[in-house]
Amino acid sequence: MADTPAASYLVLDQPGYAEFKVKGSRFIGEALPVSSVEEAEEALQRVRKREYDATHHCSAWRIDPAGREFRYSDDGEPSNSAGTPIFRQIEGRALSGTMVVVTRYYGGTKLGTGGLIRAYGEAASLALDAARILEIIPRKRLTLRFGYEDTSPAMHLIGQYDTVIADTRYSEETEIDVDVRVGDADAFSAAFVESLSGRGTISPTS
Repeated sequence: MADTPAASYLVLDQPGYAEFKVKGSRFIGEALPVSSVEEAEEALQRVRKREYDATHHCSAWRIDPAGREFRYSDDGEPSNSAGTPIFRQIEGRALSGTMVVVTRYYGGTKLGTGGLIRAYGEAASLALDAARILEIIPRKRLTLRFGYEDTSPAMHLIGQYDTVIADTRYSEETEIDVDVRVGDADAFSAAFVESLSGRGTISPTS
């Protein structure tokens, strides 16, 4: 069964950064926009290279809105004490296209599993709070063709939906390229045919 397209989804548009200390350990949280697993891995390597003398570089990322591409790593910390709380911050905000790396410089005092979970989760949360989040609305482009006499009902219909007019061309008939929410495309097409009583045509734009 094909996946139902999301009405909208959230991505990281610009990075976020935060840092703090807990019992001498320094935690640096970085939230980064990524579009693929390869891009996430490259970003992690850049952080590792820059913070080469840090104790740990724990991370998590979620690529696609459906949540099929994700990963998290404790990078040597006790199991589920770092990667999991970082990932929960991404997942809890329903973000995709997002990676968070939390770098730790050990301060000499052990925090225990509970302390690590809190510290890594907080670092990820603060980094994401500092980032800019963007809502993406998947759209489908449709081309409307109709005569001059049908301009009024066609424009009225366009105004009833969440649409973006991409282009308008005039010749013997009017052609309008409209970006419609993917989930509204079928209903919009049916409404166009009904509004113009079968006059004009509507088709996907190749």
